[in-house]
Amino acid sequence: MDVLQGDILPIDSIIKKSDSTITKLALQSYANKPFFVVSSSGNNSRIFADLSMQNVRSSTYEQIKEYAQRWNDAEIVQVDTLRELDQWIPFGRLKKEFPIYKFYFGDKDKHQLYISSRTGEALQFTDENNRFWAWLGAIPHWVYFTSLRQNSQLWIDVVVWLSGIGSLMCLAGIILGVRSYIVQYRRRKKLKTPYKKIIYKWHHILGFIFGIFVFTFVFSGMMSLAPVPQWIVKVHNSDIEKKLYAQEPIKLQNYILDYHRIFDKYPDEVKSIEWTSFGNKPIYKAVINNRLITIDASSEEIKDLSLNEQDIKERLALVHSEPVTLSLMTEYDNYYVGLSDHLPLPVYKAEIDDADGSTYYINPKNGNTRYFNTNTKVRRWSYQALHSFKFKLTAENKILWNIIMWTTMIGGTIVSVSGVWLGFGYLKRKVKKLKKYICSNKHN
Repeated sequence: MDVLQGDILPIDSIIKKSDSTITKLALQSYANKPFFVVSSSGNNSRIFADLSMQNVRSSTYEQIKEYAQRWNDAEIVQVDTLRELDQWIPFGRLKKEFPIYKFYFGDKDKHQLYISSRTGEALQFTDENNRFWAWLGAIPHWVYFTSLRQNSQLWIDVVVWLSGIGSLMCLAGIILGVRSYIVQYRRRKKLKTPYKKIIYKWHHILGFIFGIFVFTFVFSGMMSLAPVPQWIVKVHNSDIEKKLYAQEPIKLQNYILDYHRIFDKYPDEVKSIEWTSFGNKPIYKAVINNRLITIDASSEEIKDLSLNEQDIKERLALVHSEPVTLSLMTEYDNYYVGLSDHLPLPVYKAEIDDADGSTYYINPKNGNTRYFNTNTKVRRWSYQALHSFKFKLTAENKILWNIIMWTTMIGGTIVSVSGVWLGFGYLKRKVKKLKKYICSNKHN
């Protein structure tokens, strides 16, 4: 992303050019030319922030190539023009960016960069190491194969069905494993595995210990994409999140702080500025070098955003008429929980006395908001808590989390691999028997 430079047109001129209510406004730069991104009445436009006020046309290939070179100092050794998605840009929504340019760099890490010909923006940047580990991790884990992932609904259906079938298989294995122990105890009055062969024996023992974790891992994988059904936990007001995250019109009269002052404070460092708000409080979100800062635009002084209780109550009053219980939370709970610093503290926790048990976690430094109702709280337990052990106890003790995660993953992997091996052996024996049966029938 380029640093914003040069004389930038006052925002009033852009507002006059727009003939309707503005719902999104941002200032960005491309090829050293600043432009405004304006959304109004469902229409998106990009307007140069100079006296011409012309609409930004599609970038030329030369501009895109120049932009690509800024990502890596190495020489560009090859450029492909893609009209089909590939493994590193598998999402169907990217089809509108065709043709997409794929740049290969001649450095030791073999970086590759994908750039949209429509917007000139980078879509993906990978290196050889990233691509190798993706094939061992994210791609098989999330079934991220190009032909499947470009159709979002088909991908969701496949993952849900595979996880659902896997869950049933795990449950069947657990039941059979427990049954074997019960049968053995009734016969010999000893609680031990009845199997003598090593692979059978250890699959049974480890399956008894880790089988429940294999089941919860597979089941929670399904719940990462499947909602909790309404017949289990009903959502009484489904419009709350729509209202909360709806794009409100930009009220420029509320922006007391002139955005030009951000350039004065951070000369040659500002990469972009976005006009946004928290309820009625105006906010600038500015990228300074590679750091996102949130600035309170309600006064002439440049200061970081710091929301107070009144700001939050006024914001929630736009969505709720019910009583609000507000507290400043300085440690994680079981719903606002992070295993790294991407979920900062302190945050305000707002509990609403409504039918859905609405709960908000609001970061006072940037206004970022997380919302839970009774339904999504159940989903939180059935997905993240079961899948990655994300709850208060483990968040406060990283060593404990690592011990639990590594132990269950290693044990679960052994159970799964040995189960697949035994399954292939079973099928092999069945096929062999079938062949024998067919051969004997032929001779008869």
